[in-house]
Amino acid sequence: MEFVLALVEQLYGKEKVEQIAKPMLVRYEGGYSMNELNSVQWHCSGTPKVRCIAKRAVLVLLPLGNGIEEMEAIIIVDALRRANADVVVASAEDGVVVTARHGTRIVADVMLDEAADRAPFDLIIVPGGMPGAKTLGGCEQLVALLKKQAEANRPYGAIGAATAHVLEPHGLLKGKKATTCASMAGLLADDSECENRVVVDGNVITSRSPGTAMEYAVAVVEEARRLAEGLLFLG
Repeated sequence: MEFVLALVEQLYGKEKVEQIAKPMLVRYEGGYSMNELNSVQWHCSGTPKVRCIAKRAVLVLLPLGNGIEEMEAIIIVDALRRANADVVVASAEDGVVVTARHGTRIVADVMLDEAADRAPFDLIIVPGGMPGAKTLGGCEQLVALLKKQAEANRPYGAIGAATAHVLEPHGLLKGKKATTCASMAGLLADDSECENRVVVDGNVITSRSPGTAMEYAVAVVEEARRLAEGLLFLG
């Protein structure tokens, strides 16, 4: 990150660095980092834990819409795939090519319709960014998948604007603490945890912005690792 900002400063000057750095670098504040509430053992959609003779990868859905925040999406996908999760990147648009908030073109693996055929997922993570988060919040198929995830007590989460525009409007934060970007904290019914960078409440995991995406990705990977420990099968 420091290298990228140094390049921008050399090319465009300090003013441009100050303009782009704010969302990319959320500064640490004393006492605010990750907070875990109502700790539960995340479980997967596979066979209950028994004598281990085979494993499968944790199955994760990450939906995309035009205008999503590319750092949030790419960092999360990359971290999960490095941890050997089976990540399905699915487009909620008319084609598999999605244009992110800052013009980066991302090619999804499949359309959301096709991805839905692989449900249930062990984990669903929704990236933020505007207007992508609003698009995803208005996607009936994604909302239905998230509601089924919640009803089955399977884990799901969001980062940045997606917490406020996808989870909150559809009752997916009912009775849960969550965090989102500072500018959207007022959209949450309960904004008491919004100064924390990552919040885990039961089976819901949320984070603030591109500047906390790496911490969020690491926290998601840690929870996915715990999920993987339960993915044990009889032969």
